[in-house]
Amino acid sequence: MTERTTVRLPDDLIKRAKRKAAADGLSLTALIEEGLRRVLNDPGRSERKKRIHPPVSSAKGGLMRGIDLNDTAAFQESDDLETVARLR
Repeated sequence: MTERTTVRLPDDLIKRAKRKAAADGLSLTALIEEGLRRVLNDPGRSERKKRIHPPVSSAKGGLMRGIDLNDTAAFQESDDLETVARLR
């Protein structure tokens, strides 16, 4: 038994799908059905990928003395001075 349903898709996607269906000698319905079957039958998609958690710092103590995050110009200057010192 088949069921009628309404699907809202972007105009550009529908245009591309209609061109592809015509080029392959299929109806739009057949093309959508084939695509859904491929996605649903793909065993790689059913597996949830394991989440990768970035390392978390365990450092304590807060900001270095003299650092004011509200004074971005001084913060940038401090960073620039460190960079220059490393280049010497």
